[in-house]
Amino acid sequence: MTTRYRVEYALKTHRRDQLIEWIKGLLAVPFVLYSQPTGVFETNGFSIAQTSGEAHRRYAEIMRDIEVMVDDHITHQSDATRVPSKLKLLVPTIGTFFTRLPLEAAFKFQDRKRYISSRRFVSPSFNDVRLVLNSAQLMAVTTHGTLRLATFDGDVTLYDDGESLLPSSPVVPRILDLMRKNVKVGIVTAAGYTTADRYYARLHGLLDAVAGSPQLAPAQRQNLVIMGGEANYLFEFSASSPHLLAPVPRERWLTAEMAAWSDAAIASLLDVAEAALRDCIKNLNLPAVLMRKDRAVGVIPGDPSVRIPRESLEETVLVVQKILELSVGGRDYDGSQVVPFCAFNGGRDVFVDIGDKSWGVAVCQKWFGGGAEGGDADRIRPEQTLHVGDQFLSAGSNDFKARSVSTTAWIASPAETVELLDELADFMGKKLS
Repeated sequence: MTTRYRVEYALKTHRRDQLIEWIKGLLAVPFVLYSQPTGVFETNGFSIAQTSGEAHRRYAEIMRDIEVMVDDHITHQSDATRVPSKLKLLVPTIGTFFTRLPLEAAFKFQDRKRYISSRRFVSPSFNDVRLVLNSAQLMAVTTHGTLRLATFDGDVTLYDDGESLLPSSPVVPRILDLMRKNVKVGIVTAAGYTTADRYYARLHGLLDAVAGSPQLAPAQRQNLVIMGGEANYLFEFSASSPHLLAPVPRERWLTAEMAAWSDAAIASLLDVAEAALRDCIKNLNLPAVLMRKDRAVGVIPGDPSVRIPRESLEETVLVVQKILELSVGGRDYDGSQVVPFCAFNGGRDVFVDIGDKSWGVAVCQKWFGGGAEGGDADRIRPEQTLHVGDQFLSAGSNDFKARSVSTTAWIASPAETVELLDELADFMGKKLS
């Protein structure tokens, strides 16, 4: 069950996306002006179709205006000496855009599916805006660009939380279709296993399908990698391996920046994180035990049948994140190199990993762009990359960092991933035709 995000909990400050909230606010004005809820009861010649059309026009105009502001923001990005863009001033937390966003076309696409303009009592919602942004991003990387790499989170994105990717999953044939179209695929997951059998257990539906698909050429089967522990363990597809995956030695895939992280700095950061987690177990009386790995540390339920309250998990994430940000832990005194980390709520547990998904996606970009010997110039570019995940809020959400190296799509369930991949295939087909 994917019940981590409740409506009332999303109102918390650390559970907001400022861009989506801002767009929601803009759309609320025409909703109030044109929704005409009394039309449901009155029959004095009032036309619901007419007001729906007017609401659609106004919503589309607002999306077009935002689209223009995004274009302006992209122009400002290329010149760091200029004043902030208008969008940056209005939404200070806005990040980098790697592509244009055809928001007007995306809204019209979603309005045909969700009938947003026809609603009289429910204003455009967070999910409406999120899905419009997803569609705009898909249009940008297909119709207006070329998609070369798609990366996916695991839990809640490809399969339900704590479950596995089964052969019957509708996600499987859709990923195979991407690979058949020569799109590279990376599964970038927080699961930090060091052996292939553990990843096979979680992903066997996809791995077996890739191995047995008559539609994939041998070279296309190599277009799949698993990046585990956010950015710590790389496995490539191998038809001859017992579990269809072969571990790739770290020295073959580390980026130059990652190679600069010393073992001492990594151990120091994990020591600080471990101490902070122990304090949280004590102070919050968590029914949890500590788990230390070579590249991660976390807390898990002492009894697998017990669920730690989500508020306690979020508190733990925020406490540990703040302690690590303020601490000298993880600092390499030789070169003043700070080791990046990711503290996140996994739904049932909390973990601190070395690196984050931005590094995991960057490794996939390098690996598929130029292989083990590829340099930075050979990497697949951010505008050619799409990362799909369910955690894109600023605190304790491990997909959030992927926004810094790729375009992204924010989904809420494996079923939404299926819909997203169908949209993607549709847009790619239109371009091919």
